[in-house]
Amino acid sequence: MTEVKRMKSSDRMSQIVTCGEMIYLAGQVAAPGSSVTEQTTIILEQVDSLLAEAGSDKEHVLQAIIWLSDMEDFVEMNAVWDSWVVTGHAPARACGGAALAMPDYKVEIIITARKK
Repeated sequence: MTEVKRMKSSDRMSQIVTCGEMIYLAGQVAAPGSSVTEQTTIILEQVDSLLAEAGSDKEHVLQAIIWLSDMEDFVEMNAVWDSWVVTGHAPARACGGAALAMPDYKVEIIITARKK
């Protein structure tokens, strides 16, 4: 049976869950109030760090789900996203608008990856 491992956990959630070769990251957000560019940059830095801790990197991301509090920010978020994604390793991706947990959150990104 494949072991499930939870990392950076609290009673409410885990930031990383692994099961075999699969890695699931909790939705990542950045400090509220900053710009979409700043929030996206910080979130992707957090993703890089969490993936490294789980034994992976952005070349092994399988899927990304991106929530924007305002779809008007789609182009601005994509400018940061496009510079982060490794050419030839773009994951399956969805992006939609949603009311996020705090009014000043502008971006939330959920990642599924596999280990290296």
